[in-house]
Amino acid sequence: MNEKIMVLAIGGNSLIKDKSHQSVPDQFKTTRKTCEKIREVVERGWKITLTHGNGPQVGFILLRSELASSVLHPVPLDSCGADTQGAIGYMLQQGLYNSFKKAGLKREAVTVVTQAIVDKHDPAFGNPTKPIGPFYTKEQARKLREERRWEIVEDAGRGWRRIVPSPKPISIVESTVIKNLLDLGYIVISTGGGGIPVIEENGMLKGVEAVIDKDFGSSLLAQSIGARVFLISTSIDRVYLDFGRSTQRAIDRMDVKQAEKYLKEGHFREGSMKPKIRAGIEFLNNGGQEVIITSPDKILSALDEKAGTRIVKT
Repeated sequence: MNEKIMVLAIGGNSLIKDKSHQSVPDQFKTTRKTCEKIREVVERGWKITLTHGNGPQVGFILLRSELASSVLHPVPLDSCGADTQGAIGYMLQQGLYNSFKKAGLKREAVTVVTQAIVDKHDPAFGNPTKPIGPFYTKEQARKLREERRWEIVEDAGRGWRRIVPSPKPISIVESTVIKNLLDLGYIVISTGGGGIPVIEENGMLKGVEAVIDKDFGSSLLAQSIGARVFLISTSIDRVYLDFGRSTQRAIDRMDVKQAEKYLKEGHFREGSMKPKIRAGIEFLNNGGQEVIITSPDKILSALDEKAGTRIVKT
């Protein structure tokens, strides 16, 4: 556990700046800036595996699939996850390659398409909650329910949208491969979108129509490879209590008990900071030493304890 192993989870803002910059060239441009920050962390001697979100990119694939449904077969959700892991991995690999070369740093990055095993009896399969893909009209939603057996619900008056299960991952299939690559000196890009959800049937793996929370997938990976630090890069510079209210106040440091207390008091929102705090607690309760939550531009300062929020065991 004394090794300088870090899982660095980069959020959506590290790949897509905003809704006006969603094209592939825009994503490359944003990714290049992120890679400069990652290179500086590597120069400090950290063994890093990068994880990333893929929600918008999966949405793009599903929308293309819908638009082309009259001439081509639809893309299964697990294949969407695999496609985005490869595409985003390509962007990060190229960005890191170029950044390393400019800095004269002899390091290489590699992407591992990563599967995460989930329990086929997870209650989430009976209670799908995660919205994915495009919005539909009421008539389109009715037709898709009948033809594809999808669960579709109305989404806050904006239209109808497909929802899928979001089970918790229980193991990362490629964790040993990832650790071996880290030990060989590679920067590893893995566990994109939390991992491709698969179940075991008679000892064999099978993809399922579900999505995994990227924070829980990243936390499980960090536990599996014996990481010292789990760093979550997100859209804000640190964790706040009463976020967005007049009573908003920043937290520089908290221990697990304090974090659990704040969770119970309802300070963190579902789908935003709440899963990050919960994933951080799981990491610390299973061998991790530090969780750091900060924005991409503050990563180095956060490592120097000059920015961000730290969560520790005690």
